[in-house]
Amino acid sequence: MQNLALISLFSPFVAFLFASCFALSEKKQFVGIICSLLVALSAFCSLYLLFCNEAFNVSLFEWFAGVNFGFDIDAISLTMMSVVGIVATCVHFYSIFYMAHDEGFNKFFAYLGLFVFSMLFLVMSDNFLGLFVGWEGVGLCSWLLIGFWYKNDTYSFAANEAFIMNRIADLGMLLGIFWLYLQAGTLKYDKVFSMAQSLDHNALILIATCLFIGAMGKSAQFPFHTWLADAMAGPTPVSALIHAATMVTAGVYLVIRASTLYDLVPEVSYIIALLGAFVAIFAASMALVVRDLKRIIAYSTLSQLGYMFVAAGLGAYGIALFHLATHAFFKSLLFLGAGNVMHAMNDKLDIKKMGGLFKPLKITAILMCIGSLALAGIYPFAGFFSKDLILGYSFISFHHGIFLVLLIAAFLTAFYSFRLLMLVFFTPARHDEHPHEASKIALLAMSPLMVLAIIAGFFEHSFFEYLSTKLVFIDAQNQIVMICASVAAILGAILAIFAYKNSWFKESIEENKIHKLLSNDYFIPQFYHQFIVSKYESLCAILKHCDLYIFDRIVEKIALYSQNISQKMIMPNSLNLMLRFLVAAFVILLILVWMV
Repeated sequence: MQNLALISLFSPFVAFLFASCFALSEKKQFVGIICSLLVALSAFCSLYLLFCNEAFNVSLFEWFAGVNFGFDIDAISLTMMSVVGIVATCVHFYSIFYMAHDEGFNKFFAYLGLFVFSMLFLVMSDNFLGLFVGWEGVGLCSWLLIGFWYKNDTYSFAANEAFIMNRIADLGMLLGIFWLYLQAGTLKYDKVFSMAQSLDHNALILIATCLFIGAMGKSAQFPFHTWLADAMAGPTPVSALIHAATMVTAGVYLVIRASTLYDLVPEVSYIIALLGAFVAIFAASMALVVRDLKRIIAYSTLSQLGYMFVAAGLGAYGIALFHLATHAFFKSLLFLGAGNVMHAMNDKLDIKKMGGLFKPLKITAILMCIGSLALAGIYPFAGFFSKDLILGYSFISFHHGIFLVLLIAAFLTAFYSFRLLMLVFFTPARHDEHPHEASKIALLAMSPLMVLAIIAGFFEHSFFEYLSTKLVFIDAQNQIVMICASVAAILGAILAIFAYKNSWFKESIEENKIHKLLSNDYFIPQFYHQFIVSKYESLCAILKHCDLYIFDRIVEKIALYSQNISQKMIMPNSLNLMLRFLVAAFVILLILVWMV
């Protein structure tokens, strides 16, 4: 079993090493195939361990006092390993088609392999330090992949934005880990959690808050959210991987893994739930008006992450993990479908300039319809089961304000999901392109995700029974909530269908102040640029001038002064002394040579 766990972890790393050998070579398709097979091997091992349902620890060596280099294989880590493995395998095989004509084909697969390895390292680690190593690994890989086409300044800026914003949040997480080590004397999960109740409550509040700041950055929660939509600059398979199985899910995983700590600080947990509810409706509102195909799906990710944090904040950690898993399948399906649309439309992203794509892209349209139905939470698709459990738990735990916000967000989710479908596939064509369906390998790579987007929800009871060894099962099913959520989703879908079928929204609506507010992301990016980035740039300009005209000149003066002193030392008055030293050194050298 331990060997299988290590194979699962290191297979993607071997893929990275293999592809790196050809990183600077011309495209070699076998690189993509072998890397995909290695990631598939990792997924197979993870699924085998999942079905064996055997928990164990793999301890390799001691890093330093109180921290071993080891991995915990339990219900939580195996669930994450399986989700990461399935999605990553599909994305790898899809990328063989999507990146077929890219000159960086080999390098792309090297980065993907390292990305998957870093995420697996994060979820398998048995201590907070190992988690942080994987955490920084996915941060580095996201920078490499978002800025993969680095010759484009916009893409480079997006990569730097994601990297810098995550580094700021990671400082909070690092402080939390340091403080935890000072309090507990160890970073190993089982030891920390066993002594958690004996730790100082104020210290626990500080630790939990700092750890969550790190989670906010990685999972793009407000106010660290702006990087997520801009990250769409990267190749579409990267978007699928980041939004479904790696990077953004890491923050949710951290809160779930540290559930023992968060149970002891309900005040911090409640703030997490409130922030999650806000982000759920905040992101959904922006998705209503965005015209960029990938950004709409990106905002839907942000909104669904809000749902997950609500569940985790209210103590329903198993439900949060269940929604994370179902969301991974239908979200990656949507992104890969968007990649097919982009490929057919010569990389155009404006959905207002699409339309009429159902006939030429029939299979892609069906796949994206399935993904959108799951995202909207319509029965019997996967999103219906997991999202309704979050709504149900917020209702039965008497957090009715949060429930109402999530219900409105569910309505908005259905609306923007069907808005996307209508404008892309089911309204008259508004373009001059000659679109065609994606290759068979791309469609086959999407097939497992399609199946899971349909059936994953039906494994609800098996899922919670499996997790019962690590997380408390909470029965959050409620008939009233189920009806309310279904009605909200169906109304949102019907409204979008009729609105865009009958052209209710004219172009003049874009002049509306609310529309401008939403389409400009509530002007938060502009605020950041004007009051933070520009101020920082001004400070950098001042420091640059200080460096050039003050510090450099001081150094030059010191150098000139030293030069003058040196010149004085070699004046004729000192020449005799220097010659004496030279002769003495020469004599000593001759004596040494003679002695040898």
